[in-house]
Amino acid sequence: MSTGAVEAAIRAANDDGRAALVVYLPAGYPDLATSRACLEAAAEAGADLLEVGFPYSDPLMDGPTIQAANQVALDAGLTPADDFAMCRDLTAAAGVPALVMTYYNLAWHYPGRGSGQPAPAPPEFPDGTEGLGRFAAAAVAAGLAGAILPDLPAEEGEPWTGVAAAAGLDTVFLAAPTSADVRLGAVADASTGFVYATSTLGVTGERQSLSALAAPLVARLRSLTTKPVCVGIGVTTGAHAAELAGFADGVIVGSAAVRAVTDGGPRALATLVGQLAEGCRAR
Repeated sequence: MSTGAVEAAIRAANDDGRAALVVYLPAGYPDLATSRACLEAAAEAGADLLEVGFPYSDPLMDGPTIQAANQVALDAGLTPADDFAMCRDLTAAAGVPALVMTYYNLAWHYPGRGSGQPAPAPPEFPDGTEGLGRFAAAAVAAGLAGAILPDLPAEEGEPWTGVAAAAGLDTVFLAAPTSADVRLGAVADASTGFVYATSTLGVTGERQSLSALAAPLVARLRSLTTKPVCVGIGVTTGAHAAELAGFADGVIVGSAAVRAVTDGGPRALATLVGQLAEGCRAR
């Protein structure tokens, strides 16, 4: 069963009269130590939740900014075991819940070839899910509260959702604006922690303006679930956060955060997060 820390953080922000701010950064960009420092800086500057991206070689959801950052980590030879080790230090210091965001194949095959690290022994799981069990156990050992696997459809969530629930991890599924209500209901039912509403079609990336599809999608999800709904993809400025705070429970920023790290490291990121956090107060 989930610890409830993810949903509790969002509810606490909402009770404080603001949308929760969720900040994504990839582990290992530009290196492990700096990525940890940046994630800690984000928490100190106002992030309520952190998403730690584990770089993967075929990132279907990621736009060019995040792809380039992930490639830096992959080229450096970092492994998921290295990323989990960084997360252990991060979660001990950050003071806010953190989730891992990566792709299903990485979790299925964890720890993967050439990791050089022993994997935590998983509990008993059905045949063929040993990698998922090891991944979930490693996430829990690293202090992570949940996982987002964007290429895993809610309808095909098992066996991961069972493994994750047994380990105490939330699983967040993505809801697209083009989905029929029956599919949105399946996504909402399968999600724990929150439902990730994608504001537009396509990959992640900074945008000059938010998609008009976001508000109707959130309204449709609200008619189907009482779980928190957080909106991501395209969030770039404090003004964007303020717009989303008017109807969403949480605001997710990724590419703009990576761009800030590229431009000025933890200090530039903290400035951006402060602006986004201020926007989230326009609830």
